[in-house]
Order: sequence, then structure tokens, then C-alpha cells
Amino acid sequence: MYEAEANNRVESLSQIPPDVVEKFREFQSVVTSRTALPWSEHCTECVWPTCYTTCDLYHPREDGRCRRFVDGMVRIDCPGAVNSYLLKIRFKRWGKLWSPGNIHMFPLRAAADLELRDLRFASALVQLPLPKPLRKFATTKRYSWKRKRTTGRKPSLTRPDSFVVECYNPQESPVSLSLTLRSFDSNSPVPFQKLIMVPCGFHREQIEVSEISKTFDLGAPFHVELIPNEIADGATIFFGLIDFVQKRQVEVAKGTKLKCVVWDLDKTLWDGILIEDGPENVTVKSEVVEVIRDLDRRGILHSIASKNTFDDAMQILKKYKIDEYFLSPQISWGPKSESMRRIAQSLNIGIDSLMLVDDSEFELAEVQSACPNVRTLNAEHYRDLLDMPECQVPVTAESANRRFMYRQEGIRKSAAEEFGGDYLAFLRNCRMEMTLRPLTQSNIERVHELTQRTNQMNFSGNRYNREVLREISVDSNLDTYVIECRDRFGSYGIVGFSIVDKRGPRMTDLMFSCRIQAKRVEHAFLSKIIKEYVAQSGSEFWANYRKTSRNAQSGRVFQDLKMREEGVHEGVTWLVFDKDQEIVDEGIVQITMETPCLAPSRQ
Repeated sequence: MYEAEANNRVESLSQIPPDVVEKFREFQSVVTSRTALPWSEHCTECVWPTCYTTCDLYHPREDGRCRRFVDGMVRIDCPGAVNSYLLKIRFKRWGKLWSPGNIHMFPLRAAADLELRDLRFASALVQLPLPKPLRKFATTKRYSWKRKRTTGRKPSLTRPDSFVVECYNPQESPVSLSLTLRSFDSNSPVPFQKLIMVPCGFHREQIEVSEISKTFDLGAPFHVELIPNEIADGATIFFGLIDFVQKRQVEVAKGTKLKCVVWDLDKTLWDGILIEDGPENVTVKSEVVEVIRDLDRRGILHSIASKNTFDDAMQILKKYKIDEYFLSPQISWGPKSESMRRIAQSLNIGIDSLMLVDDSEFELAEVQSACPNVRTLNAEHYRDLLDMPECQVPVTAESANRRFMYRQEGIRKSAAEEFGGDYLAFLRNCRMEMTLRPLTQSNIERVHELTQRTNQMNFSGNRYNREVLREISVDSNLDTYVIECRDRFGSYGIVGFSIVDKRGPRMTDLMFSCRIQAKRVEHAFLSKIIKEYVAQSGSEFWANYRKTSRNAQSGRVFQDLKMREEGVHEGVTWLVFDKDQEIVDEGIVQITMETPCLAPSRQ
């Protein structure tokens, strides 16, 4: 579902290429049930209702809320698609798709009926000859009721097996979307996050629920959001299904396309036998490598099933700089049939989409006996792979990038399994990077927006206009910090701003976007600058903190760093960090400081 109460624009399906339309339609035969999440347009920096009067980007919809998509959520009827329509969205800065989440599943017909009733009711509401204030009140209450109804539904007996995002990217370059599932409960801070790489053209991302459940409780109410990363204002993405789904279990025919070729090593990938001839006498076959590279360009993955010592075998692959081609390599002394099963499970693909290439008839027969759906090929026929019908697949930007996406996914899974319930371990695995730059003319516009909109993580309460910011940028007594962050899930862009008066030294301003809340970014920043100023001045470090109900939870960062209160002056709490205190580095955020953020005070 979508915000039909505030978004009633409809456009033609003819603007989408016919082959892409067929891609949206093909999934209906696979899905048996789905959720009906009520998606709406939101802002990544929302500080409602303050931003309605302070933000330059505020543009009111009919219901008074902020318009963050250029034309709203434009409906495009698409009979045959899983949810019978598509959404055309032209993103504006800070725009995101947001929905309350649940895993209550509806049969396809019931979900379609639910959406149709919602659309009819919303259309009638829009057409009623109501006064504008009453219409605004009615549409607001209507969508609030939908959200409450969604969060109030209990998980159904039917459980989803994956979360699906379908989209069409008509741009000439790929787009990345950050998907986040976050609990309503602030005491459960660990979210599920994934970076979705959308190549040019159609893309369908399927995330297994078993993967999400390793780190996130889907049984309790939660938020879901999709945020485009670093795309231009007005960039268009067409969305199809964005829901949890249960898929029909389908037997895959023997002649379906290969997804992964699994290679033996001795006398297959290389000449010789490693354990007998030694690493110095083993030579990789260049012709085999060319076949691997050709199939890789087609989007066909590669792995290894070999009876060898793992470290020794990997040393040779690295020597020839081909180790990057092999995902989830199984190099051990166990049966190769077990290796095939582990590869299929690790890559989350059907075992019947694998082929083993091996020089040993014994090994081929063992795999065929234990895994009859796995195709096999004697290594002497490896050149035939390029012409096999199973390997004739379209070459697209997505296929050429498939190995990279699988490798990143493997890293993410490993990280998720390692941290378990340890939130700090989870954050370390996010590989957060922070860059500190001074306030300049090139970033002053974004900083101005940040100062106007931040509320929950604005520790000074100050809201500067552009002229004041320009004066601050050239004040010789002030150091300024424009804080930019990214992690392996995507770029957050500029998320914070701080001012330090070097004559104290005293931090007079600190503010962050709510996008980095609970990621320990504020802890890392404060630890960094406190360390720098204490070392430079040899004295205590001071900070101003104007406490409010909005920033109270975020303000715990000062307690965490053991900054003590030294009184209140005109509503501002003065905090101090003693010069002899220990400064703890949690090792979560890697920080790069670009000069002249911090420089010796000028007299």
C-alpha cells in the first residue's frame, strides 16, 4: 500500500520499456502470500514539527506534511505485477520511503483486495467536497489509522521466507539503496541493514528472512526504510513489490541456467598435484582462467571443491591473482558432495544450479550419487562450458557485478554471525569511517540545513543563518568541524557540525543528524577532539550543553565519556573533561581529519 490519501497522481505504463514490465510481472507466479506494508514519503532528517518553520526544504503537501518526492508517489497501474501497480518516485534531497513493519501474511488475493479497498476509500476521500482544513485533518487521521492497524497485526501462522525489493533504475549509472529495519523499542538498538546495489535497468533484491532473523526480531513492531544514497535531486526510480513474501516451492528443471561452476584444483585448474609436486612445481592453466573470466562476465559464479590443504591451495590462487574469483571455496579432505552442499547453502542458491568440473571420474560419480541434481563435467571438456545452453545468459551491468555483490554479502554474513548479540561488535563490523573537514563555502549550505533541522541530537540548540555561518568560518578563534560518515551499507553524507572556541578550549556547538543515532559516532568524535585539545592546550576541555526533552537520550554521550557538570548558566549546562582522565577509544569509527579543522590558536 502507499499514501493514496496524499498521493493520487496516476501515470501511464507506456513510459517503462516492455521488457522491464515483463520483469515486474514474472514474479507473480512465484509468490503465494505477502505483507501489505503501508509505504509513505518521509525525510531522513525529520524533526517534525520544528522543521516546518525552520527548514528551507519544507514544501507542504495538501495534508500539511513535507513533500519529499518531487511529484509524490505516482501510481502506475501494472496488471500482472504482484501488487498490480508500480510507484514512480522522483527523489528530492533527504527523501526516503518509510513504513511501519510487520510479518502478517495475506494470500495474494486477500492482499490485492485490501489494497483495492484502501485505494477506493482514499480516492473517495480526496474527491469529497470538504473544506481544506477538514480534508487535511481527515487525510492525516486516515494514514495514522493505517499505521496503527499495521503495527497492531500479529505475525500470522504463515511466515515469510524473504523480503523483496523490485525496482527499475532508468538512470545511466547504478544507484545504491540503504535498507534498514529498526525496532520501535529504543532498548533494542541493533538494526538490520543492507546496501542494495541497483544497476541500470530492472533489479529484484531478495533477502532471506533467515538472514534478517540472525540479528533482528521480526516478531516485535519495527520500522522499515529505504534511502537512496547520493543521487541527484529529481532522480527517478520505479518500485514494484516492496514486501515480505512467501514463495512457491518450485522444482527446477535439469536444463536450467547454471549459477555457479565449482572447480577441482589438481589436474583441473592447474597442472600437477599440489601435495606431491609442491607449490613451486604447480602451474595454473591460463586457458581455464580465461574460461572462468568469461563466465564471470556473464554473471556465473565460481567456487572450489578440492581435497587439499586450504592455506597451501589459497597461496597458489593468490600468487596467480585469481583467488578473488572463487566464492566460499571448500578445500578440505572431506567428500566433495558435502562441499557442494556447503557451497549452495553459503551462496543461497539451489544445489541444482551448480556444476562440478573435475578430472576424477571417482569424484564425479560420488557427487552424482549423493547429489543427483548437481551437474558434472570431466575437466578435459572445460572449453565446452562457454557454448553450453546452461551458460548462455544475458550480459548486463548486474551480471558483471554479481560476484562483487556476493562477496560483499559473504562478508556481511560473516560479520553478523560474529557479533551475535554484542552491539559494539556489530558496529565495528559496520566499518564506519568519519571525515572531519572545516566549514567552507562548499559545504556551508548543507551545514545551514543541518543547523535548521537537527533537534534530537542538537546539544546547543543554536540555529545559525548562512551569514552567521560565514562569519564563524573566518573567525580565527574558532575551529569548525563538518562531519561526514559512511559505512559498508552506504554513505551518510554530512551528518554533523561542531564549533570549538580554542580560547577555552570550549565546544560551543555540537549537532548530528538522527541518521547516525546509536551508532557511537558522537562518542568517537568527542573522544577524538577531546584528545587533540587536551594534548594541545594541556588543560581541561569544556563543552556547552543545553538540555531538552528531545536531546536528553542522546545527551548520555557526555556521561559515557565521564564529563562532569560544573553548573548551569542561562539555561546552558557547563561540562568539563579533566585533563588527567583516560580517553577511551572504542575502535568503532575510523577518523580522518583534514586540516585546518584544528590549528594553533592565533593571537
